[in-house]
Amino acid sequence: MRFFIAGPVGRLEAHLWLPNAGSLPRAAAVVCHPHPVAGGTMDNNVVFRTSRGLQSAGLAVLRFNFRSAGKSEGLHHGEGAEEDDVVAALEHLERAFPGLPLWAAGFSFGSRTVGSLARREPRIARVCLVAPPSRAYDCRFLREVRQPMYIQLAEHDEFGTPSDFRERVGDLGSNVELDVIPGVDHFFRGRTPELEARVRAWAERSLASP
Repeated sequence: MRFFIAGPVGRLEAHLWLPNAGSLPRAAAVVCHPHPVAGGTMDNNVVFRTSRGLQSAGLAVLRFNFRSAGKSEGLHHGEGAEEDDVVAALEHLERAFPGLPLWAAGFSFGSRTVGSLARREPRIARVCLVAPPSRAYDCRFLREVRQPMYIQLAEHDEFGTPSDFRERVGDLGSNVELDVIPGVDHFFRGRTPELEARVRAWAERSLASP
């Protein structure tokens, strides 16, 4: 069911999934979508698959549309204020699931936004970034993220291959797990079920660890 949450510049359209089979959630995650100016919304297939992977691992998952996307109010900011939209989504999850660990995930522009926010948002316990656009944006700030972080890359990503990522971002800490799906472009065409499975496996490993 779609609903609205209060955002910093107006209402944000959102959709919440609970874990499968009526299980109680073990954590709660917000998942962020690609660039709204390029048509990105929470209905993007990679966002959908990432969310399904997290849900299948036992998380409550909130997808939402950034300001200006879908039925969300406001205008695209262009200088990072969408991070505040993510904060609003996290605060909604915090109220809905008090005491649960909060995770944050994103695809493309959404991954850049989540990664940047994670540096200054201690409520984010774990981070999942899918195809951070390292060729299109400076992503060196990821070296500042201290939370456990999973980064899923695409071998032939036109917005930043694994080689681009390693060259442009540099060395990351032991808190980071890098994963690559071979033979796919930025949108993981033809392999989104594998993406979902890998995200689920990472989430299950994370939930099993201390």
